[in-house]
Amino acid sequence: MDAITLNLDAISLTEEQFFQLCSQNRDLRLERNANGDLIIMPPTGGETGHRNAGLTAQVWLWNEQNQTGMVFDSSTGFRLPNGANRSPDVAWLTLERWNSLTVAQQQRFLPLCPDFLIELRSPTDTLTAVRQKMAEYRDSGMRLGWLIDPIGKLAEIYRPDAEVEALNQPSSLSGEDILPGFVLNLERIW
Repeated sequence: MDAITLNLDAISLTEEQFFQLCSQNRDLRLERNANGDLIIMPPTGGETGHRNAGLTAQVWLWNEQNQTGMVFDSSTGFRLPNGANRSPDVAWLTLERWNSLTVAQQQRFLPLCPDFLIELRSPTDTLTAVRQKMAEYRDSGMRLGWLIDPIGKLAEIYRPDAEVEALNQPSSLSGEDILPGFVLNLERIW
């Protein structure tokens, strides 16, 4: 089952209305692109869910050791500067950016782009669509992002103002200076 995109040109959902729609339909995975179109994504299968849990766990464990930020899973919504509402599979923010949010902002869709994120391609995702999402994150202020494609055995690294770096079946990825000392083990992904 592929994602379904609903053109909402005839109506306009406010941030509050979109938040309420998501809150009242928790079994649906909903995103909104910069045009305001509603994207309904199918749930992942077991294999993708297991891989995603492993990726989140690795980032979470690293963050527990250095405590420099906050880690978020795929159910967390981010409101990007272009108006899109996205939910990356794994996301991380510096503590400084997290603490700059009000308590009310922390309890809603976060009004910013993550500093770091991972998108894991599932069998229902097209590579083109995930690449477009990664470019949108990069253009919205993401400092480091990884697109991991177990189908093509490919990892792509997205950095601001740089060409995308593509790696064929790497065994690991470095958090560089964004997540100092973090190395993501990809051996179980492939």
